[in-house]
Amino acid sequence: MPAPQRGQGQWALNHFEPLNANERVKKDDDGLNVRERILNRYAHLGFDSIDPQDLRGRFRWWGLYTQRRPGIGGGKTGALDDEEIEDSYFMMRVRIPGGQLSAQQLRTVAGIAKEYGRDLADITDRQNIQFHWLRIEDVPAIWERLEAVGLSSQEACGDTPRNMLGCPVAGIDANEVLDGSAALRATNALAAGNPEFSNLPRKYKTSVSGCAYACTDHEINDISFAGVIGPDGTPGFDLWVGGGLSTNPMLAKRLGVFVEEDRVPEVWAGVTGLFRDYGYRRLRARARMKFLVHDWGTERFREVLEKEYLGGSLPDGPAVEVPPAGHRDHVGVHRQRDGRYYLGVAPSVGRSSGTQLWQVADLAEEYGSGQVRLTTQQKLIIGDVPEKRTAELAQELAAQDLQLEPSNFRRGTMACTGIEFCKLAIVETKQRGADLYAELERRLPGFDTPVTINVNGCPNSCARFQVADIGLKGMIVGGEEGFQVHLGGSVGMDPGFGRKLRGLKVSADGAVDYVERILRNYQADRTDGEEFATWARRADEGLLT
Repeated sequence: MPAPQRGQGQWALNHFEPLNANERVKKDDDGLNVRERILNRYAHLGFDSIDPQDLRGRFRWWGLYTQRRPGIGGGKTGALDDEEIEDSYFMMRVRIPGGQLSAQQLRTVAGIAKEYGRDLADITDRQNIQFHWLRIEDVPAIWERLEAVGLSSQEACGDTPRNMLGCPVAGIDANEVLDGSAALRATNALAAGNPEFSNLPRKYKTSVSGCAYACTDHEINDISFAGVIGPDGTPGFDLWVGGGLSTNPMLAKRLGVFVEEDRVPEVWAGVTGLFRDYGYRRLRARARMKFLVHDWGTERFREVLEKEYLGGSLPDGPAVEVPPAGHRDHVGVHRQRDGRYYLGVAPSVGRSSGTQLWQVADLAEEYGSGQVRLTTQQKLIIGDVPEKRTAELAQELAAQDLQLEPSNFRRGTMACTGIEFCKLAIVETKQRGADLYAELERRLPGFDTPVTINVNGCPNSCARFQVADIGLKGMIVGGEEGFQVHLGGSVGMDPGFGRKLRGLKVSADGAVDYVERILRNYQADRTDGEEFATWARRADEGLLT
């Protein structure tokens, strides 16, 4: 007689008893409730007063993680208890839906970084700003400043609907399929702080975008609404579900439906409710929605969504038109639909400062309408600039080390937080990423092809190493910091994860020599017009080692 199938903690199947410590913490108290304890207890009594379940669990519902204690090497990651590896300072992520900020909001963010965060402000690939070095005593004042200008750290982390991605030039880009801003705002308003969605099986990533360049990477989010022209010529969205990277990457799948603009919040709530109720809660490693979609398939997923959550069927719809390979970051000078221009610039691997962001806010007001946008590739955009002032603004931005025409290496290099602050990291990333692109600029001047180099501090893929041309995943190599190499990952017309060659690991100090050698091999062996990812997937192993 076969053994009974073990329950996966699916609420829809009446598996309500928590099957691991994380689920127990969430059942004992909703993560949203920790705000009051921070305001009324922890901020007054200090770090040592914080309940461990709040500190290492529920604090994430308000965008807070403890930082890594300085001096703890990557070889000890995973081997130490939380209290041994964490510092008494916090990282905080700010929720910025669609990456859209006014100059006033950006100055508020910049001021917080300068006053409380040692002038550090990282731009993430989820359109967040991330602070470092925050004390628990200062969190109430930081929240008060953020909320006074319509910002928040609510559900920037945790098993929640995290910051929602949108095209940063929505509403102004001349080539967009449709402006997804209204749909994104309505969906975010439904999701943020809503107890119906504040206890999901795992983190949950959303994008709503009508961008012609697919800049929010619908292929790798839990749920994405990608702009299309519907069967009757009306703009709407193509719905994708089940994407995600980390240690078991999967590409999202189309449900094959057409979603009208005003139905996006309703459909989002249906998909999210399905994940909440049917998602796997027994093993954290299998709790992302991608595993449910993989096991069920799109036909069953759509059937359950329509019958149990929407009360009716969605119309079939066309697939999103995926642009050719190339940059999706909106860097450069681009004409808007109203005749003005937006300027996209490349900070260094997402690392910024309160001082720099304050200058950007000033420039956005002086040269444009005060609007600043963050991209999902760690870039910055200033919009609504008259044509005659673009050259002058470009010079001002360059003086702040914000480049409109960066090299392909600076433009294409992205790095996660790394061991400097992250308790999960194994290697340093920010400085190594900056040093890597700078040295490649010196060794390969004028390199003529867009190439993405994503530097990740651990296997969790915050910097999306599996879908980079060259993905560097942090690990210990020969007792020192190093990387496992992934080659030829991409999103777009030919999506796929990077190729791993057996035993292909490089030391951190040897990474630039390796990357230079691979790029020179690519230049010598490529066919006319062949992109790096295409070449890396078919090249002989001898050219890749």
